[in-house]
Amino acid sequence: MTFAFNKENQAKAKEIIAKYPANYQQSAVMGLLDLAQRQNDNWLSQDAIKHVADTLGLAPMLVLEIASFYTMFNLKPVGKYHLQVCTTTPCWLRGSDDIMKTCKSKLSLTGGDCTKDGKFSLIEVECLGGCVNAPIVQINDDYYEDLDAKSFETIIDKLATKGEVKAGSQIGRQTSAPVSLKK
Repeated sequence: MTFAFNKENQAKAKEIIAKYPANYQQSAVMGLLDLAQRQNDNWLSQDAIKHVADTLGLAPMLVLEIASFYTMFNLKPVGKYHLQVCTTTPCWLRGSDDIMKTCKSKLSLTGGDCTKDGKFSLIEVECLGGCVNAPIVQINDDYYEDLDAKSFETIIDKLATKGEVKAGSQIGRQTSAPVSLKK
């Protein structure tokens, strides 16, 4: 199977590339990788990486190096709901181990794998940047904050059945305000 941007994404790719001066257009690599991943069911195949490289006049290995460096790029297929659990110190101190245990008990996922039905995949990530609202999980593009095992299990159940869950703080915190100032 060969990857190529569809018509809509070809236009978006041109817009992204046009943001850079002529001699720096290879800097659009991150934007084009993101565009390719979104078109390709949230992962970058070798064909998608090669297409981005060809579009920008880069060596495919250079584009692969970039894609493999950032955890935001997936180099193998992921589930419809890609769970990214932060396990760095602030999240760990506030219960990310319990979140990981929930993933194992509820979904039989331990990290780096996908459920048999393709609905959920799981990876551990380093710092999602929401330490004040720890523990935090990114699911696809959305952040779920102030979690515990029970609230995370509820999120999984809702995604499995309805597919809709309110992102953000799960305790009603307003952005990163003190918990005492809940909405």
